[in-house]
Amino acid sequence: MTQRVIKNAKIVTATEEFTGCMVIEDGLIRSIERGDTSVASAEDWAGDWLLPGLVELHTDNLEKHLVPRPGVLWNAHSATVMHDALCAAAGITTVLDSIVIGDMDQGGSRSQTQHMSIQALHECRAEELLRVEHLLHLRCEVSAPDIVEVFEQYADDSLLELVSVMDHTPGQRQWRDLTKYRLYAERNGNFRDNEYEALVAERREHQLKYAIPNRAAIIAASHARSLPLASHDDTEVEHVEQAHEERIGISEFPTTVAAAKAARAAGIGIVMGGPNLVKGGSHSGNVSAAELARLDLLDIFSSDYVPASLLQSAFLLRDSVGWTLPKAVNTVTRNPAHAIGLTDRGELAPGLRADVIRVRMSGDMPIVRGAWHKGERAF
Repeated sequence: MTQRVIKNAKIVTATEEFTGCMVIEDGLIRSIERGDTSVASAEDWAGDWLLPGLVELHTDNLEKHLVPRPGVLWNAHSATVMHDALCAAAGITTVLDSIVIGDMDQGGSRSQTQHMSIQALHECRAEELLRVEHLLHLRCEVSAPDIVEVFEQYADDSLLELVSVMDHTPGQRQWRDLTKYRLYAERNGNFRDNEYEALVAERREHQLKYAIPNRAAIIAASHARSLPLASHDDTEVEHVEQAHEERIGISEFPTTVAAAKAARAAGIGIVMGGPNLVKGGSHSGNVSAAELARLDLLDIFSSDYVPASLLQSAFLLRDSVGWTLPKAVNTVTRNPAHAIGLTDRGELAPGLRADVIRVRMSGDMPIVRGAWHKGERAF
Protein backbone atom coordinates (compact mmCIF):
# COMPACT_ATOMS: atom_id res chain seq x y z
CA MET A 1 0.00 0.00 0.00
CA THR A 2 1.29 3.45 -0.93
CA GLN A 3 -0.15 6.51 0.75
CA ARG A 4 0.27 10.28 0.43
CA VAL A 5 -1.27 12.89 2.66
CA ILE A 6 -1.67 16.48 1.47
CA LYS A 7 -2.55 19.29 3.86
CA ASN A 8 -3.16 23.04 3.78
CA ALA A 9 -4.55 22.92 0.25
CA LYS A 10 -7.46 24.90 -1.15
CA ILE A 11 -9.61 22.01 -2.32
CA VAL A 12 -12.24 22.37 -5.05
CA THR A 13 -14.86 19.62 -5.17
CA ALA A 14 -17.77 19.45 -7.59
CA THR A 15 -19.88 21.67 -5.31
CA GLU A 16 -17.66 23.61 -2.88
CA GLU A 17 -14.20 24.94 -2.05
CA PHE A 18 -12.42 24.87 1.32
CA THR A 19 -9.00 24.53 2.91
CA GLY A 20 -8.34 20.97 3.91
CA CYS A 21 -6.38 17.77 3.46
CA MET A 22 -6.53 14.73 1.22
CA VAL A 23 -5.31 11.17 1.50
CA ILE A 24 -4.30 9.33 -1.69
CA GLU A 25 -3.84 5.58 -1.48
CA ASP A 26 -2.90 3.13 -4.24
CA GLY A 27 -3.85 5.52 -7.02
CA LEU A 28 -7.25 6.47 -5.58
CA ILE A 29 -8.56 9.29 -3.41
CA ARG A 30 -9.15 7.72 -0.01
CA SER A 31 -10.50 10.70 1.94
CA ILE A 32 -11.00 14.48 1.88
CA GLU A 33 -11.39 16.47 5.07
CA ARG A 34 -11.74 20.10 6.04
CA GLY A 35 -9.07 21.61 8.27
CA ASP A 36 -5.67 20.25 9.28
CA THR A 37 -4.23 16.79 9.91
CA SER A 38 -1.94 15.45 12.59
CA VAL A 39 -0.03 13.19 10.17
CA ALA A 40 3.60 14.24 10.53
CA SER A 41 4.58 13.22 7.00
CA ALA A 42 1.80 15.23 5.33
CA GLU A 43 2.87 17.47 2.44
CA ASP A 44 2.15 21.12 3.14
CA TRP A 45 0.79 22.75 -0.01
CA ALA A 46 0.97 26.21 1.58
CA GLY A 47 -2.45 27.28 0.34
CA ASP A 48 -2.04 26.20 -3.28
CA TRP A 49 -5.15 24.99 -5.10
CA LEU A 50 -5.84 21.25 -5.25
CA LEU A 51 -8.00 20.54 -8.30
CA PRO A 52 -9.05 17.47 -10.26
CA GLY A 53 -6.90 16.65 -13.26
CA LEU A 54 -8.29 18.36 -16.34
CA VAL A 55 -10.19 16.35 -18.96
CA GLU A 56 -9.75 17.37 -22.61
CA LEU A 57 -12.25 16.20 -25.24
CA HIS A 58 -10.94 18.03 -28.29
CA THR A 59 -7.39 19.21 -28.90
CA ASP A 60 -5.56 19.86 -32.16
CA ASN A 61 -2.29 20.36 -30.27
CA LEU A 62 -0.75 17.14 -31.61
CA GLU A 63 -0.99 18.54 -35.15
CA LYS A 64 1.37 21.39 -34.26
CA HIS A 65 4.04 18.85 -33.32
CA LEU A 66 3.39 16.57 -36.29
CA VAL A 67 3.51 19.49 -38.76
CA PRO A 68 5.67 22.20 -37.14
CA ARG A 69 5.96 24.08 -40.45
CA PRO A 70 3.92 23.90 -43.67
CA GLY A 71 5.16 20.90 -45.62
CA VAL A 72 7.30 19.55 -42.75
CA LEU A 73 6.28 16.21 -41.20
CA TRP A 74 7.89 15.37 -37.84
CA ASN A 75 8.53 11.94 -36.38
CA ALA A 76 5.18 10.78 -34.97
CA HIS A 77 6.61 9.24 -31.79
CA SER A 78 8.56 12.38 -30.97
CA ALA A 79 5.53 14.55 -31.72
CA THR A 80 3.25 12.42 -29.54
CA VAL A 81 5.62 12.43 -26.57
CA MET A 82 6.11 16.21 -26.74
CA HIS A 83 2.37 16.77 -27.05
CA ASP A 84 1.87 14.54 -24.02
CA ALA A 85 4.42 16.49 -21.97
CA LEU A 86 2.70 19.77 -22.79
CA CYS A 87 -0.68 18.34 -21.76
CA ALA A 88 0.78 17.22 -18.41
CA ALA A 89 2.33 20.64 -17.85
CA ALA A 90 -1.08 22.21 -18.54
CA GLY A 91 -2.71 20.01 -15.88
CA ILE A 92 -4.52 17.75 -18.37
CA THR A 93 -4.55 14.16 -17.09
CA THR A 94 -7.04 12.72 -19.59
CA VAL A 95 -6.83 13.86 -23.21
CA LEU A 96 -8.78 12.80 -26.27
CA ASP A 97 -6.45 13.40 -29.18
CA SER A 98 -8.74 14.72 -31.92
CA ILE A 99 -7.65 13.30 -35.26
CA VAL A 100 -9.25 14.65 -38.43
CA ILE A 101 -10.14 11.95 -40.92
CA GLY A 102 -11.51 12.61 -44.36
CA ASP A 103 -9.25 15.56 -45.15
CA MET A 104 -10.84 18.05 -47.53
CA ASP A 105 -7.37 19.12 -48.67
CA GLN A 106 -6.48 16.15 -50.85
CA GLY A 107 -2.84 15.37 -50.16
CA GLY A 108 -2.82 17.87 -47.31
CA SER A 109 -1.03 17.44 -44.00
CA ARG A 110 -4.00 15.86 -42.24
CA SER A 111 -4.37 13.13 -44.83
CA GLN A 112 -0.65 12.41 -44.40
CA THR A 113 -0.73 12.29 -40.60
CA GLN A 114 -4.08 10.70 -39.73
CA HIS A 115 -2.83 7.10 -39.86
CA MET A 116 0.64 7.67 -38.43
CA SER A 117 -0.71 9.64 -35.47
CA ILE A 118 -3.14 6.89 -34.43
CA GLN A 119 -0.46 4.24 -34.82
CA ALA A 120 2.00 6.32 -32.77
CA LEU A 121 -0.63 6.80 -30.04
CA HIS A 122 -1.00 3.05 -29.63
CA GLU A 123 2.73 2.39 -29.75
CA CYS A 124 3.59 5.12 -27.25
CA ARG A 125 0.96 3.80 -24.85
CA ALA A 126 2.25 0.23 -25.23
CA GLU A 127 5.82 1.40 -24.56
CA GLU A 128 4.63 3.37 -21.50
CA LEU A 129 6.12 6.58 -22.86
CA LEU A 130 3.19 8.81 -21.93
CA ARG A 131 2.68 10.77 -18.72
CA VAL A 132 -1.13 11.04 -18.88
CA GLU A 133 -3.96 9.01 -20.40
CA HIS A 134 -4.49 9.52 -24.12
CA LEU A 135 -7.67 8.38 -25.85
CA LEU A 136 -9.03 8.96 -29.34
CA HIS A 137 -11.55 11.41 -30.79
CA LEU A 138 -12.25 10.93 -34.51
CA ARG A 139 -13.29 14.16 -36.21
CA CYS A 140 -15.13 13.12 -39.35
CA GLU A 141 -15.30 15.54 -42.28
CA VAL A 142 -18.57 14.41 -43.82
CA SER A 143 -18.07 16.17 -47.17
CA ALA A 144 -14.82 14.30 -47.86
CA PRO A 145 -15.27 11.53 -50.44
CA ASP A 146 -13.24 8.95 -48.46
CA ILE A 147 -14.54 9.59 -44.94
CA VAL A 148 -16.66 6.43 -44.50
CA GLU A 149 -13.85 4.19 -45.75
CA VAL A 150 -11.35 5.73 -43.34
CA PHE A 151 -13.81 5.73 -40.42
CA GLU A 152 -14.44 2.02 -40.83
CA GLN A 153 -10.72 1.38 -40.33
CA TYR A 154 -10.87 2.87 -36.82
CA ALA A 155 -14.49 2.46 -35.70
CA ASP A 156 -13.53 -0.47 -33.44
CA ASP A 157 -10.30 1.04 -32.14
CA SER A 158 -9.92 0.24 -28.45
CA LEU A 159 -9.04 3.86 -27.63
CA LEU A 160 -11.95 5.49 -29.46
CA GLU A 161 -14.13 7.46 -27.01
CA LEU A 162 -15.76 10.18 -29.13
CA VAL A 163 -16.85 10.70 -32.73
CA SER A 164 -17.75 14.11 -34.13
CA VAL A 165 -19.38 14.90 -37.44
CA MET A 166 -18.32 18.17 -39.03
CA ASP A 167 -18.67 20.02 -42.31
CA HIS A 168 -16.22 22.81 -43.09
CA THR A 169 -17.68 23.61 -46.50
CA PRO A 170 -17.25 27.38 -47.07
CA GLY A 171 -20.37 29.50 -46.79
CA GLN A 172 -22.00 27.79 -43.78
CA ARG A 173 -21.46 26.82 -40.13
CA GLN A 174 -18.02 27.99 -38.95
CA TRP A 175 -17.22 29.52 -42.32
CA ARG A 176 -20.33 31.57 -43.05
CA ASP A 177 -18.03 34.53 -43.60
CA LEU A 178 -16.22 33.79 -46.86
CA THR A 179 -13.71 36.56 -46.22
CA LYS A 180 -12.54 34.84 -43.05
CA TYR A 181 -12.58 31.50 -44.83
CA ARG A 182 -10.25 32.85 -47.49
CA LEU A 183 -7.83 34.07 -44.82
CA TYR A 184 -7.86 30.57 -43.34
CA ALA A 185 -7.52 28.85 -46.72
CA GLU A 186 -4.53 31.03 -47.56
CA ARG A 187 -2.67 30.35 -44.31
CA ASN A 188 -0.04 28.35 -46.23
CA GLY A 189 0.00 30.48 -49.38
CA ASN A 190 -2.17 32.85 -51.41
CA PHE A 191 -4.64 31.90 -54.13
CA ARG A 192 -5.39 33.78 -57.30
CA ASP A 193 -9.06 34.79 -57.42
CA ASN A 194 -9.92 32.13 -59.98
CA GLU A 195 -8.12 29.46 -57.91
CA TYR A 196 -9.99 30.44 -54.78
CA GLU A 197 -13.34 30.45 -56.59
CA ALA A 198 -12.58 26.99 -57.99
CA LEU A 199 -11.71 25.72 -54.51
CA VAL A 200 -15.00 26.98 -53.06
CA ALA A 201 -16.97 25.52 -55.97
CA GLU A 202 -15.32 22.11 -55.56
CA ARG A 203 -16.00 22.02 -51.82
CA ARG A 204 -19.64 22.91 -52.33
CA GLU A 205 -19.95 20.22 -55.00
CA HIS A 206 -18.50 17.64 -52.62
CA GLN A 207 -20.92 18.72 -49.92
CA LEU A 208 -23.92 18.23 -52.19
CA LYS A 209 -22.69 14.81 -53.25
CA TYR A 210 -21.31 13.33 -50.05
CA ALA A 211 -22.35 15.13 -46.86
CA ILE A 212 -25.81 13.65 -46.25
CA PRO A 213 -25.04 9.95 -46.91
CA ASN A 214 -21.64 10.12 -45.18
CA ARG A 215 -23.04 11.74 -42.05
CA ALA A 216 -25.83 9.18 -41.84
CA ALA A 217 -23.38 6.28 -42.24
CA ILE A 218 -21.00 7.51 -39.54
CA ILE A 219 -23.79 8.24 -37.07
CA ALA A 220 -25.37 4.82 -37.61
CA ALA A 221 -22.01 3.07 -37.18
CA SER A 222 -21.29 5.04 -34.00
CA HIS A 223 -24.65 4.26 -32.44
CA ALA A 224 -24.15 0.57 -33.27
CA ARG A 225 -20.99 0.70 -31.14
CA SER A 226 -22.47 2.92 -28.40
CA LEU A 227 -19.90 5.62 -29.15
CA PRO A 228 -20.65 9.15 -27.89
CA LEU A 229 -21.34 11.60 -30.73
CA ALA A 230 -20.76 15.32 -31.18
CA SER A 231 -22.00 17.75 -33.79
CA HIS A 232 -19.51 20.42 -34.85
CA ASP A 233 -20.12 24.15 -35.40
CA ASP A 234 -23.91 24.15 -35.13
CA THR A 235 -25.10 27.52 -36.41
CA GLU A 236 -28.81 27.36 -37.19
CA VAL A 237 -31.53 26.01 -34.91
CA GLU A 238 -32.12 23.43 -37.64
CA HIS A 239 -28.59 22.11 -37.16
CA VAL A 240 -29.32 21.42 -33.50
CA GLU A 241 -32.71 19.92 -34.26
CA GLN A 242 -31.03 17.57 -36.72
CA ALA A 243 -28.42 16.59 -34.11
CA HIS A 244 -31.17 15.93 -31.57
CA GLU A 245 -33.02 13.69 -34.02
CA GLU A 246 -29.77 11.84 -34.64
CA ARG A 247 -29.34 11.26 -30.87
CA ILE A 248 -26.16 13.32 -30.69
CA GLY A 249 -25.29 14.35 -27.13
CA ILE A 250 -22.66 17.08 -27.58
CA SER A 251 -22.62 20.34 -29.55
CA GLU A 252 -19.03 21.40 -30.18
CA PHE A 253 -18.47 25.12 -30.68
CA PRO A 254 -21.95 26.37 -31.59
CA THR A 255 -21.41 29.56 -33.56
CA THR A 256 -24.54 31.50 -32.51
CA VAL A 257 -26.58 32.17 -29.39
CA ALA A 258 -29.63 30.70 -31.14
CA ALA A 259 -27.85 27.39 -31.70
CA ALA A 260 -26.63 27.28 -28.08
CA LYS A 261 -30.14 27.98 -26.78
CA ALA A 262 -31.52 25.22 -28.96
CA ALA A 263 -28.86 22.82 -27.65
CA ARG A 264 -29.73 23.67 -24.05
CA ALA A 265 -33.46 23.14 -24.73
CA ALA A 266 -32.69 19.76 -26.32
CA GLY A 267 -30.48 18.62 -23.44
CA ILE A 268 -27.35 18.60 -25.60
CA GLY A 269 -24.05 19.45 -23.89
CA ILE A 270 -22.42 22.68 -25.08
CA VAL A 271 -18.66 22.81 -25.68
CA MET A 272 -16.74 26.03 -26.31
CA GLY A 273 -13.07 26.69 -26.94
CA GLY A 274 -10.81 27.94 -24.18
CA PRO A 275 -8.89 30.25 -26.54
CA ASN A 276 -12.18 31.94 -27.41
CA LEU A 277 -12.63 32.96 -23.74
CA VAL A 278 -8.97 33.74 -23.07
CA LYS A 279 -8.57 35.90 -26.19
CA GLY A 280 -11.96 37.57 -25.82
CA GLY A 281 -13.68 36.15 -28.87
CA SER A 282 -13.76 33.69 -31.75
CA HIS A 283 -11.01 33.87 -34.37
CA SER A 284 -13.67 32.93 -36.94
CA GLY A 285 -15.97 35.80 -36.00
CA ASN A 286 -18.56 33.62 -34.27
CA VAL A 287 -20.24 33.96 -30.87
CA SER A 288 -17.94 34.51 -27.91
CA ALA A 289 -17.62 31.95 -25.13
CA ALA A 290 -18.02 34.74 -22.56
CA GLU A 291 -21.43 35.68 -23.98
CA LEU A 292 -22.63 32.08 -23.78
CA ALA A 293 -21.25 31.76 -20.23
CA ARG A 294 -23.13 34.86 -19.10
CA LEU A 295 -26.29 33.30 -20.52
CA ASP A 296 -25.43 30.02 -18.75
CA LEU A 297 -25.22 28.29 -22.13
CA LEU A 298 -21.88 26.57 -21.60
CA ASP A 299 -21.08 23.15 -20.10
CA ILE A 300 -17.59 22.16 -21.23
CA PHE A 301 -14.40 23.83 -22.34
CA SER A 302 -11.97 22.39 -24.85
CA SER A 303 -8.45 23.77 -25.09
CA ASP A 304 -8.75 23.39 -28.89
CA TYR A 305 -5.26 24.47 -29.99
CA VAL A 306 -3.75 25.85 -26.72
CA PRO A 307 -3.58 23.31 -23.84
CA ALA A 308 -2.90 26.03 -21.24
CA SER A 309 -6.22 27.71 -22.07
CA LEU A 310 -8.20 24.99 -20.29
CA LEU A 311 -7.11 25.93 -16.76
CA GLN A 312 -7.13 29.65 -17.58
CA SER A 313 -10.73 29.37 -18.75
CA ALA A 314 -11.92 27.98 -15.43
CA PHE A 315 -10.47 30.87 -13.46
CA LEU A 316 -11.67 33.41 -16.03
CA LEU A 317 -15.21 32.10 -15.62
CA ARG A 318 -14.88 32.91 -11.92
CA ASP A 319 -13.10 36.24 -12.24
CA SER A 320 -14.70 37.71 -15.39
CA VAL A 321 -18.09 36.04 -15.66
CA GLY A 322 -18.94 35.56 -11.98
CA TRP A 323 -19.33 31.79 -11.82
CA THR A 324 -18.42 29.98 -8.61
CA LEU A 325 -15.08 28.21 -8.87
CA PRO A 326 -16.57 24.71 -8.43
CA LYS A 327 -19.02 25.33 -11.29
CA ALA A 328 -16.23 26.74 -13.43
CA VAL A 329 -13.82 23.89 -12.68
CA ASN A 330 -16.53 21.37 -13.57
CA THR A 331 -16.39 22.65 -17.18
CA VAL A 332 -12.85 21.32 -17.53
CA THR A 333 -13.09 18.23 -15.32
CA ARG A 334 -16.35 16.57 -14.30
CA ASN A 335 -18.57 17.69 -17.17
CA PRO A 336 -16.32 16.53 -20.03
CA ALA A 337 -15.56 13.25 -18.25
CA HIS A 338 -19.23 12.46 -17.68
CA ALA A 339 -20.18 13.54 -21.22
CA ILE A 340 -18.34 10.50 -22.59
CA GLY A 341 -19.11 8.13 -19.73
CA LEU A 342 -15.86 8.40 -17.73
CA THR A 343 -17.27 8.45 -14.20
CA ASP A 344 -14.12 7.30 -12.39
CA ARG A 345 -12.43 10.73 -12.66
CA GLY A 346 -13.14 14.42 -13.12
CA GLU A 347 -13.77 15.42 -9.51
CA LEU A 348 -12.28 15.17 -6.06
CA ALA A 349 -14.25 12.54 -4.17
CA PRO A 350 -13.35 9.41 -2.17
CA GLY A 351 -13.04 6.31 -4.35
CA LEU A 352 -12.29 8.16 -7.57
CA ARG A 353 -9.03 8.04 -9.47
CA ALA A 354 -6.28 10.21 -8.02
CA ASP A 355 -5.88 12.45 -11.06
CA VAL A 356 -5.06 15.74 -9.33
CA ILE A 357 -3.16 18.95 -9.99
CA ARG A 358 -1.50 21.58 -7.84
CA VAL A 359 -2.11 25.14 -8.97
CA ARG A 360 -0.55 28.37 -7.74
CA MET A 361 -1.73 31.83 -8.73
CA SER A 362 0.75 34.25 -10.27
CA GLY A 363 -1.29 37.44 -10.13
CA ASP A 364 -4.48 36.40 -11.90
CA MET A 365 -2.76 33.61 -13.87
CA PRO A 366 -3.12 29.99 -12.66
CA ILE A 367 0.14 28.06 -12.96
CA VAL A 368 0.36 24.28 -12.72
CA ARG A 369 3.00 23.32 -10.14
CA GLY A 370 2.40 19.58 -10.30
CA ALA A 371 0.15 16.97 -11.89
CA TRP A 372 -0.53 13.37 -10.81
CA HIS A 373 -2.15 10.65 -12.89
CA LYS A 374 -3.48 7.68 -10.88
CA GLY A 375 -1.45 9.02 -8.00
CA GLU A 376 1.82 8.96 -9.97
CA ARG A 377 3.69 12.18 -10.70
CA ALA A 378 3.19 13.23 -14.34
CA PHE A 379 4.58 16.76 -14.11
